[in-house]
Order: sequence, then structure tokens, then C-alpha cells
Amino acid sequence: MGLFDIFRKREEATENTTTEQNNETPSDLLLKSLLRGEQLTKDKALSIPAISSAVDRLSNAIAMLPIKLYKYETKENEDGKKEIKVVEVFDDVRTKILNHETGDTLDPFQLKKSIVKDYLTDKGSYIYIEKQFNDFVSLRYVNPDNVSFAKNFDPIFKDAKYLINGRSYETYNFLTILRNTQDGTEGKSAVDEISSSIETAFTTILYELGLVKKGGGKKGFLTATKKLGKEEIKALKEAWSKYYGNGTNEDNVIILNDGLEFKEGANSSVELQMNERKKTLKDDIKDVFHIYDDYDTTIKDGVIPIISAIEHALNKNFLLEKEKGIYYFAFDTKKITRGSLKERYEAYKIASETGWMSKNEIRYAEDYDAIDGLDVVSLNLANVLYDIKTGQYYTPNTGSVMDMSKGTGGDNNESGN
Repeated sequence: MGLFDIFRKREEATENTTTEQNNETPSDLLLKSLLRGEQLTKDKALSIPAISSAVDRLSNAIAMLPIKLYKYETKENEDGKKEIKVVEVFDDVRTKILNHETGDTLDPFQLKKSIVKDYLTDKGSYIYIEKQFNDFVSLRYVNPDNVSFAKNFDPIFKDAKYLINGRSYETYNFLTILRNTQDGTEGKSAVDEISSSIETAFTTILYELGLVKKGGGKKGFLTATKKLGKEEIKALKEAWSKYYGNGTNEDNVIILNDGLEFKEGANSSVELQMNERKKTLKDDIKDVFHIYDDYDTTIKDGVIPIISAIEHALNKNFLLEKEKGIYYFAFDTKKITRGSLKERYEAYKIASETGWMSKNEIRYAEDYDAIDGLDVVSLNLANVLYDIKTGQYYTPNTGSVMDMSKGTGGDNNESGN
């Protein structure tokens, strides 16, 4: 063998190896990673329908909700006592950033949806706050894969910085929304908590995909009662390869010659109880993501905690230091908590009859304009009303007033005129 022949064979071997690697399908690579015990990634987990559906359901529910800014106002009444009132702030640029224009390529819906997705399936959500001095400019989404950490080693006085593209950032420059965190910089996703079940499910999906590609054929082996020659074995292998390949329908037929018998080498889907395993996994996933048949329970256990985590992050780093304790952000949850039309109207009827809401407040809750004369509440004249600020009782049907602090009553318009 000449020198050039040796190099030629090495080149051919390298080309064959490269071709085999390039021809590997994503399913083959994923299956190999699972068999090697590699960690299940977010993308692999989201390829499981139950997880993708749970994440999509929760993220959509939160992404469609507006975020409002409120302020505590303190006023003195006629008696010199201080009254605290909560008012909504309309003319702040931060509500525009959160609900209309983020300043990033993602719009507010996509930004909030990405926050929830990263919160549930990754180490956390990291949103960069762009500021010019004390003026807020934009919110910019950062993929968690691009975020690393520089932490100190003090278990009590913990501190950290974010490292992105080789640049260091302080944590207060970000909205950091984390799930099950112990250090305030990275959390534990729901995917991590059910990784073992997910790996089993993902392997099952790949197995089913293989069955579909092979037309539902089962694995097995051929037995022959007499010895086959090289030509017969070669022809049989080619026919078998066509049968399990992606050829036309006429390729998916094998005629076994005299003396050949096929024996199954793998159990069927029913024997493997795949359906039962998938149902168990689906229930496990629902429990981890707090998805229930009851809508109200899903909102209370699955949606509200995520909303609270986002609100805390906004109140921590999306307010100036002088604003904290005076201003606060909150989601407007009416769209997901007000129930069906019939349930809402029945609740409004009770609220109106008992005096909890005026007619215009009800119209405002349903996004209708106010009507003059409907800023009133219904009162039952048989009831006695007590003013906790003045200590006076008032009886509407008689017009009498009693002041408990003075022990007198009936001294104001007792005749009703």
C-alpha cells in the first residue's frame, strides 16, 4: 500500500464519520443525551405536549393582564384626622412601558409571556431596566442562557453581580423573577422538579415516533430452518431496510420465503402500559404547574403566585427609592377573576343591593361609560348605619341620629323633615 493510498483511506474514514454525524436526526441526538444521563434542557421539556400546554396556559393568562401604578395619598378630614386613600396614577411613563411600548423588540404581551416561561422552565427571568439618571426608558428582555453570576461566599451577607457578554451588572439594574430561589440570583424551575418523569416521557415520545416512522412495525428477528447464502441474506437485508425506511407504500411489504419466520423482539405499546405512564406523567405535570380542572383553583394556586412574584420585582427595582412605600405596582386581574357573564352579573346584583358598589362602579368594572345620576348606592331603610369615625348611629327610616360618645340620640331631625 502506497503513501497516497494511506492518506486516501484516512480521508474516506473522516468523510464517512462526518456524514454519519450530519445524518443524525435531532431525535437520535436527544435520545443519546438521555441515555448518557445528561440533564434535560428546557427545549426538550417543552417538546412534551403536557408541559408546553401548561406553560402556555399560565403565560397567556398573565400576559394579557395590564399592570397599573397606584399611590397612597394622605389627607386630613374636617376633624383633623388623617385619611389614607389609594389612587391610580395615569401619567407615568412606566405604565406606558409595561402596557404599550417596552422599548425592546418584544411588545408588552410577549415580554410578560417570556417572563412567565423563563420563570417556570429556566433558572429565572432577567429583564434589564434602561434608565437615564432617574428617568426610566425601557425594559429589555435577556435570555437566561446569556446570564451568569459572580457570587460571594458569605452565607449570611449574600451579594452577587450578573455577567452578560463579559460585562458586569448590578442586580438592581434588572427585574429578577425567580422560582424557589435560595440566593436571590437563580431559581429552580418546575422542569427540574419533574426531570425524572419528563425523561421517561420524552423517551416514550421518541419510541412512539420510531413506531410511526416504521409504519407501526414491531422490532424482532428472523429465523430460518435452513442455511441462507450470501446473496439471499443481502437481498433479505435490502428488503427489510426498505420496509423500515421512509419509502413508498409498496416498499412496506415483505414476503417471507419458505423456511423463514418472524418473531417479535419487543413488547407492544399496550404491553408496555404506555398510556398509563403518559396519564401519570400528565397528572404529575399538572400538579407541579398547579393546573386543575377547577378554574378558580388554577388561578389561585397557579397564576396569582407568579403575578405576586412579578409585582414584588417591579416594586423593588422599578421604583425610585423615594417612591417606595408610597407607590406600588399591581396587576389588574379583572379579566381572569371575574368569572362568566352570568356569575359576574349575579355578583353585581348582590353588590348593588347591599350597597357595596354603585351602578357606575359596576359599569366601570365592565368597561362601560358612567351615566349621570348612577353614582348612588342602595340602602335598606330598615338597617341602622354606624359611622366608625364619628361614633354616630343613623336610622334612615326615622332620620334619627344617636351619638354614642355623648350618650344622646334623636337630637337631629328626629321628625324626618
